[in-house]
Amino acid sequence: MTALGPQERRVLDWLAGQRQAMQALLAALVDIDSGSYNKAGVDRAGAAIRAFLDRHGVAYEVIANDKFGDAIRAFVGAPGERNILLMGHRDTVYPDGEAARRPFRSDGTRGYGPGAADMKAGLAMNCFVAAAFQALGGAPAPLVALFTADEEIGSPSSRALIEREARRARFVLNAEPGRPGNAVVTGRKACVFMRFEIKGKAAHAGANFEQGASAINELAHKVVALQALTDLARGITVNVGVVAGGQTVNTVAPAARGEMDLRYIDPADRDATLAKIAAIMARASVPGTAAAYEIYAEFPPLVQGADGKRLFALYAESARALGESVTGLFTGGCSDAGFAASAGAPTLCAVGPIGAHTHSPDEYVELASLVPRAQTLALTIMRGGAEFA
Repeated sequence: MTALGPQERRVLDWLAGQRQAMQALLAALVDIDSGSYNKAGVDRAGAAIRAFLDRHGVAYEVIANDKFGDAIRAFVGAPGERNILLMGHRDTVYPDGEAARRPFRSDGTRGYGPGAADMKAGLAMNCFVAAAFQALGGAPAPLVALFTADEEIGSPSSRALIEREARRARFVLNAEPGRPGNAVVTGRKACVFMRFEIKGKAAHAGANFEQGASAINELAHKVVALQALTDLARGITVNVGVVAGGQTVNTVAPAARGEMDLRYIDPADRDATLAKIAAIMARASVPGTAAAYEIYAEFPPLVQGADGKRLFALYAESARALGESVTGLFTGGCSDAGFAASAGAPTLCAVGPIGAHTHSPDEYVELASLVPRAQTLALTIMRGGAEFA
């Protein structure tokens, strides 16, 4: 176990005293509705973060957006090339009103509420790590923390910002929720989100049924064909997760629509599977129908290259220096870490506080992990500045 240096001890000791303050910031964030399309709510969560940064003297800039929440770029030290990049998103998957229905609560062991793990605990952690370095003389390299707005819908407004920062980063640490068992994520599938529309022909379902062309029937054929593209052995899944259509119960459906999710591991499988999807969309099983589709969001995979393995080894050694054991795992989920890794930066994901049951009413964060995860992150930053120079 590597001995801790004086500056390392100062930073770690400062963080050790922040458990209650960190939990208070977490609670404040959870109690703000911030669904991806709720710009006002996402910006209210941003205002809470900016207020924290102001109190601790951490500099930041706001990157405004007319449609989605504004991005926040905080920094300790002179921002420039070869930064260390921390990432986190403020949006959640929950509808407006969910924070009032299920405000933050603690049973003493776990914290509950919409977005408690995914990923408002990670946002709080990044805030306190930035504040620690600001209070105690800075990081060994310029430190940038992005607080973005729309990861849950594919980061349409944040992707370019993430890629730009990642291209000049020494390494990237994404504060998605840590996994039970003190695991982080070293690899992720890619995903492609698509929507499709089918046009048919309306007709009276009793008087002239044969004159219609049912878009719903065509949708049913396509759903079966699309989901048959799933190949679990190769890590390919196609899931049609949303469908809608029709006009009235006694009308042959003139229109239908759906949304689907493609996941893959091997980048070569992307184009091959998309070609099969295009063929399914072009082929009409119900005469008189036609379909069109579009990609509306996409995450590249998080692939662990040689530098990514070095970064995981550094993080794991930092955890060992604090008496913790960390494992790395691969997940079928996707995240902004894919953008960072695809831009060429060594990237590690799910370094946030440990949680589970995300995107559900049972979502929770393990409160005892708030400080240890912040300390491991800070020690990785202190030791990685030189190693990834």
